[in-house]
Amino acid sequence: MKFRFLTRAVAASLACASFGLGDNGIAATPAAAPLTAEAFAQLAALSSPKLSPDGTKLAAKVARNGEYYLMIVPLTGGTPALVPTSGNDLVSWNWVNNDWLLVKVGAEVPFGIGQEAYARRALGVSADGQKILPLLKNMKDIGQEGADIVWIARDGTPRVRLGVQRSIYISEPKFYPEVYEVDVSTGRSKLVLGSREGIFTWYGDADGNVRMGTGRMGIRTGGPRAIYRERDSEQFRDLAVTDGKDSAPTPVLFLPDGKTLTIEQDEKGFDSVFEYDPRAQKLGRKLYSSAGYDVGGIIPTPDGRGVAGYYVGDSEDGVKWVDPTMLALTKEVNSMVKGATGTILSTSKDLSKAVVDFSAADTPGAVFLYDRTDKSMRRLGLGNSAIGMAKLNPVRTIRYAARDGLSIEAVLTLPKGKSTNLPLIVLPHGGPYSHDTVSWDWITQFLAQKGYAVVQPNYRGSSGYGEAFTDKGKGEWGLKMQDDLNDAITHLAKTGVADPKRVCMVGGSYGGYAAMRAAERDGNLYRCAVSYAGVSNLTSMARRADRSLWGPRTAAWLKEQAPDLAAVSPINRPEKFSIPILIMHGAKDQRVPVDQSRSMASKLKASGRSVIYIEQPLADHFFSRSEDRLQFLKAMESFLAQHNPA
Repeated sequence: MKFRFLTRAVAASLACASFGLGDNGIAATPAAAPLTAEAFAQLAALSSPKLSPDGTKLAAKVARNGEYYLMIVPLTGGTPALVPTSGNDLVSWNWVNNDWLLVKVGAEVPFGIGQEAYARRALGVSADGQKILPLLKNMKDIGQEGADIVWIARDGTPRVRLGVQRSIYISEPKFYPEVYEVDVSTGRSKLVLGSREGIFTWYGDADGNVRMGTGRMGIRTGGPRAIYRERDSEQFRDLAVTDGKDSAPTPVLFLPDGKTLTIEQDEKGFDSVFEYDPRAQKLGRKLYSSAGYDVGGIIPTPDGRGVAGYYVGDSEDGVKWVDPTMLALTKEVNSMVKGATGTILSTSKDLSKAVVDFSAADTPGAVFLYDRTDKSMRRLGLGNSAIGMAKLNPVRTIRYAARDGLSIEAVLTLPKGKSTNLPLIVLPHGGPYSHDTVSWDWITQFLAQKGYAVVQPNYRGSSGYGEAFTDKGKGEWGLKMQDDLNDAITHLAKTGVADPKRVCMVGGSYGGYAAMRAAERDGNLYRCAVSYAGVSNLTSMARRADRSLWGPRTAAWLKEQAPDLAAVSPINRPEKFSIPILIMHGAKDQRVPVDQSRSMASKLKASGRSVIYIEQPLADHFFSRSEDRLQFLKAMESFLAQHNPA
């Protein structure tokens, strides 16, 4: 598996025009009217910013000229450095100390004969952006996983421990990852733990001891496996896996008393945070749950030994801080701003500085740097430079009953100042194992700005609502999951929000599949449909998955999503499409092959159906380029104006 890397950074003079560090207000400001597609297509100035331990530098992802870069900013003065990814995906980045970062990149690469896999590799990047070290580059035969983070030192040394596959062949012992300790500043490495059969993921405590491993016995079949030890000097022992469980207890934090924290289902079937004693192999007390929702995870304290907060997992995907210091910092930040609530994204080790996001569902907002020493709040970058801090269209959650009585939560966005008899866009999320939340969404806000009500149903099979709700989607792709989308129309018509005669479905990925399925199955309910990066042929997707490294399990899962995949694949019934459809797809999509849309459009044209097909030559699955966002918005705007005008 070959990766391409640049070994030196792009010149630091490539500064970011949309990045600024200065005293800037947070108050809402009116947007320039009217807001056009060009405004909504703009990318955020920076994504996922992370402060260095001493708070003097910031690392974040930025997009420039169709490629993502890691931007490293000296906050005390100097020019930002842009570190290229050489065409690879920028997966993650973490400060190891004040001088070095561990960066993970990924790409779809071929291996074997006619197979492919998404592989990951690790880089050591200096804080000035001038040194890029491909880690473990001299190691022969690294497999799919070459950068699984087991531990990052907190003592200021540039040490990390990584889980690394040494083979792509399951018959070989090194198919299961080994653990290496790596100096990210030199690239030097040493083996600290050999592979164990069935163990794919290793977990380290705050001191670096590799204490637990979890996995499965085989790619196609075999049950879960977990092993545990107290410290590196001990032997591992197998942990019992609860009967009926498809996975072993996974540690999210090792506590000083020897216990771990894990996320397991509570008595009501919702993911909650529990104590787990691996020595006694016993689940302990429940520490946190979110009523009616799955907990999203924990936020550790800076020393990695305690819990600072929880990802709530509710309709707003908020954070609940429990650490007194973080509670005080949050209160301090929000006291400076009237009418706005900030979310702390990152802090320095001593908590003297914090990166705070002041976005909301109705505004792209901005990211600020808060300094506790002088109580200053300085803007780092806008979520959208054309919209600024303006508040646009209101967003809220609703609940409605599906035709079989199942309660469905949905996100509803309305044009500002309007609430009745509106043209409606049904916009299902992708996945489908995900869910929409009350947060900024450039597509829904664009549509609401044009006068449409937009509903985003979290249909059965969505994640976040407990195991039973997710399981109700099994075998229901294009069937009851589709009914849930249609039932949103019925509810909004009954409540007077929507005109049921003016409805269109728009979606991407699984949502794109749903849009095609709506045009093929439920044309009597919709005036048109828009699909981006949609799946038209579930059978071929299952075949494709079977050819990848972990594909057999994915393919088996996909085959369970409908009684007959061919019967719910829109490509097999082009003659049933009864409404106009706009189909768009990126040629560089690595998640859903572009042929899924090409073939669908070709069959529709051959059947004399009303279809517009636009292929974006440089676009990926996620609208990573503003140019592709703009083309999509303009094409959709024109299409809707013709077939479902606001």
